Amino acid sequence: MEGTVFDVSRYCLDDGPGIRTTVFLKGCPLHCTWCHNPESLSRSIEIGFDEEKCVNCGACVQACSNGAHKMINGKHAFDRSKSEGCTACVEACEYGALTMIGKKMSVEDVMKIVERDRPFYNSSGGGMTVSGGECLYQPVFTESLLSEAKKRGISTCIETSGYASSKKLRELAKYVDIFLFDCKQMNSATHQEVTGVSNELILNNLKMLDCLSKKIVLRLPIIPGINNEEEHFRGVGELADSLAHVLYLEVLPYHPLGLSKAALIQRKMPYEATEIPKSETVNQWVTEIQKYTKKQVIRSKS
Repeated sequence: MEGTVFDVSRYCLDDGPGIRTTVFLKGCPLHCTWCHNPESLSRSIEIGFDEEKCVNCGACVQACSNGAHKMINGKHAFDRSKSEGCTACVEACEYGALTMIGKKMSVEDVMKIVERDRPFYNSSGGGMTVSGGECLYQPVFTESLLSEAKKRGISTCIETSGYASSKKLRELAKYVDIFLFDCKQMNSATHQEVTGVSNELILNNLKMLDCLSKKIVLRLPIIPGINNEEEHFRGVGELADSLAHVLYLEVLPYHPLGLSKAALIQRKMPYEATEIPKSETVNQWVTEIQKYTKKQVIRSKS
């Protein structure tokens, strides 16, 4: 059993309780205009190109057999359409200008990394979190990871948009201790506009998990100009109070880091704000949302 992974991040403090290892899978059916991890959107393995690190040495041109790299007037040009995701050019680059984004990993490959921090899980109440992209876009691999972690006595969380097969979600739910469930936009028409999909399936899946008595953290990415508004704040508050198993709501403020990551894969992001919301602004969002729910509202640690 293999999946396409773009990162396994250790010592995470913001992806569920305690100290966690977060496994980021590639591929997502949504296309949020503000995506924080644009390198995760495609399920395919990609090559990142950081033009600022390139010294135009031409080593990648010599290594590439597909003609994806060329020197034009002494400057390196990368034709992504000709790249087949091999590692030859990356291995030839001594300056880190070319990097692999994603790799095939087996369940055992992942678990070897996860196991390294078992003492921290035991002392902090942490464990493994599977994220993305959208981890449910690789449902079989995700279920296999979760199942193996539970066999080993490791706590599990998944971070999800909720846009997935209800049948598959129900099947793997038995291996999940806590769902970190994104709530991006309560207005259905706006949700379609800014993510590319309707929120109907998402809300139905959320209610299904609640009926299954699964623990849920409602995660609220707040994006200025898109959902930092009273209608959305009231909607998520009322939604939280309608669900019996929501532990708390967590505000995740917008971060422009996705813009620099999108540049590595030559992707243009529709939402191009470069400012990080001020701390006072984020605190105000928390206060406003708290008006509409009896559940606790917190802000992300990061």
